[in-house]
Parts: sequence; structure tokens; C-alpha cells
Amino acid sequence: MTILIAGGGIGGLTLALSLHQIGAPVKVFESVAELKPLGVGINVLPHAVRELIELGLLDALDASGVRTKELAYFSKHGKPIWSEARGLEAGYKWPQFSVHRGRLQQMLLDAVRERLGPENILTSHHLTGWTETADGIRADFIDKATGKPAGSYDGALLIAADGIHSAVRDKLYPNEGAPLWNGRILWRGITPAKAFLSGRTMIMAGHEILKFVCYPISQAPDANGQHLINWVAERHMPPTYQWRREDYNRTAKLDEFLPWFADWSFDWLDVPGLIKNCPHAYEYPLVDRDPLDRWSFGRVTLLGDAAHPMYPIGSNGASQAILDARVLTREILAHGPTHDALAAYEAERRPATTELVKLNRRNGPEQVMQMVEERAPNGYSVITDVMSQQELEDIAANYKRVAGFQVEALNAKPPIVQRPAV
Repeated sequence: MTILIAGGGIGGLTLALSLHQIGAPVKVFESVAELKPLGVGINVLPHAVRELIELGLLDALDASGVRTKELAYFSKHGKPIWSEARGLEAGYKWPQFSVHRGRLQQMLLDAVRERLGPENILTSHHLTGWTETADGIRADFIDKATGKPAGSYDGALLIAADGIHSAVRDKLYPNEGAPLWNGRILWRGITPAKAFLSGRTMIMAGHEILKFVCYPISQAPDANGQHLINWVAERHMPPTYQWRREDYNRTAKLDEFLPWFADWSFDWLDVPGLIKNCPHAYEYPLVDRDPLDRWSFGRVTLLGDAAHPMYPIGSNGASQAILDARVLTREILAHGPTHDALAAYEAERRPATTELVKLNRRNGPEQVMQMVEERAPNGYSVITDVMSQQELEDIAANYKRVAGFQVEALNAKPPIVQRPAV
């Protein structure tokens, strides 16, 4: 019997491809009339890249993004704090990718259309409710633009992969309210600029109150020798700041945040130049939700941001959604599309992502920047005057452990989904 997926984002599309891989029929329902490649840059970590490779998507990933070589932290003065190799250079069997979120979603969408058929992706279908039947579930949809009914569909399971504003989660937890804002605002953009450092480096500079992140998301330079550089500027606003909640994802006004970064011109990166030369920047609140005690109800469960929205710290949002999809697929392969499959999936993924949500609230591996700011606000000569090498290594290792991408452990693990025999 068909498995119904509400949501055509990265998690929902990965789940569709994974279920198709094990021979399970699938339908994907998306609220919008047309799936478009929207968003800015993200990183996909090696444990998630491995799963996309298992789905036969390595060539498409290489065509879409950049193999991240290293991650480096810097102080607000541009002084190095910590750097570590990433992907193949770190000893993983799989690369890490920096990629435009929209291009990644389009890559997955193209694969779903090709493998499942376009008739199994239904747009303008917004979920309004569901009822359990004798042998499955019936989901009801409307066209959100017109309010007209869009039909009811029967399936074995309903998987909610419909994001941080999940309609399914809202019905399961009607009193939860809006996502939680912690006082931090992100401004995000993509700017054509010269390569920096290794040319495949992801950098983070600053501290908890004021931070800048950037990395390339295009491989080859354009005719002017420039690459597409994805950047994120972040500020923890004072308690008196009145966030414009009605504009959840709005066009940014550069003059509102550029002055805070005006003197961040380092000899290896021109931060104010990246901001000033950005054609289109956007403002987002840094939000998440409290972890839930339960994801699965009858034949319904949550996945990705619908289950565990987290701060974009440690490059883990999309990666964790991909892992959700693969673990759920493994359990459906083992137990069939049943309550037992949902229970086994939740038993593994809910505790793991709960710990990660909480760790990201404490700034994950980025806490090293705040520790440096507190210990040496006026700068330093070498980082070991401020933090020991052991402290730096322990923070990085602990985050990899919680997020599930320690090099040796990941390399030794069998695939999550064992491919069906050909």
C-alpha cells in the first residue's frame, strides 16, 4: 500500500527516493503550486552524503556543489582559532558538500520525477487532516491558494516532512505555538567574489553576539574569476529589540547590519565587501522548537524539521533530515509499513536529534569562538595563549560524536539501508 509523504523538501524527497529503492510505492504532496529552487547555501555532512551516494546521486552532487575541504574558526579580529579537515581530506570515505539548498532540492526532485514518475508528486496539495481506516490511513488535502478540496488519498502510513511550520505537527500538538526565537537574527546572501583560503574552506568568525559565516558553493570561477560565496551574518539582539514577526523571511536592508561588520576586513577575507556587493540578501530569525516526547501517533510520524527543527549550527539540519529518511526506510523494509516500523524509527532518531537540538542551543562546536571572546576580547598572538589544544580538540570531537559523524565510527558502520539484491 502507498506511503504518503507530506512535504517536498530535502527530507521528504530523500524519503521518497529511499522508499522507491526498496520497492515501496510513494506519493509526495506539496502545498505550493510549483517546487522552485529557493534558499541559500547549506552544508551536507559526510554521514548524509554517504546516504545520497547510496541513492546513486554522487555525480549529481558533484555537479551541484563544492566538496568542502576544511572548516576554520576565527576571532572577530580575523585571527585563527581552530581548523580541521573535512570530507575526504579528514579521512572520511565520503565527501562533505557545500551547496545551494535550492540546487540540492532540485537535484532530489529531478531524481524523484525520473524514478517515481511525475504523477507521484502532487503540488497544490495542502494537508488538512487524516483519519485512520481499517488497514491504513486517509489523508485530506486542499488547494491552499483557492481553498478548494484537492482530494483524499489512501495509504499505509502518513509521513510529515512538512517543515518547521508543519501542518501535521500543529494538529498533533495544537497548543505548541510559534517557533521559539532566542533573540538572534540571521542575514543571508550569496555574493560573486574571489576565492579565499583553500578555495574550498568554510569559515566562521566572531562570537556568540556577532558572527559571520561563509563558504563557496560554486566550483568553477565565472568570466571575472569569481565564485558564488554563500554568507551568513548573525547578531544576538538586545532584549529591547522588536523583531518584525510578521516578516518571517524578508528582504534584508544592508544598512541595518553592515555597520557592525564595517571593520571586519581581514587580509584573507573582505567581510563588508561580501555584504555590500550582495545582489539580494534576506533576514531570518534564528528559531527552533522544544524537543518532543513523541513523534508517532497511529500511522503518522514526523520527519526532519517537522520533528526536530534546530538552529543552523554545525551544518546539521538537512543532514539530519536525510538520516531520518534512511532510518525510517530501513525500518519499513524490516517491519513493513506498520506501527512497529514507526516505533523503531522513533526509538533511534528522536533521542539522537533531541541531544543535537540541545547542543546546538549551546552553540555546538561554535562555542570555541565565544570562549575566545570571553578570555581574550582584545585579541591574542597565538590561540594556545587563550585555549589549550586539548580543549579545542575535545569540543570538536564531542560535536561529531553527538551528530554521528566521527570519522572512524562512521567509516566502520554498514549502510543504513541494505540495498535489495539485484
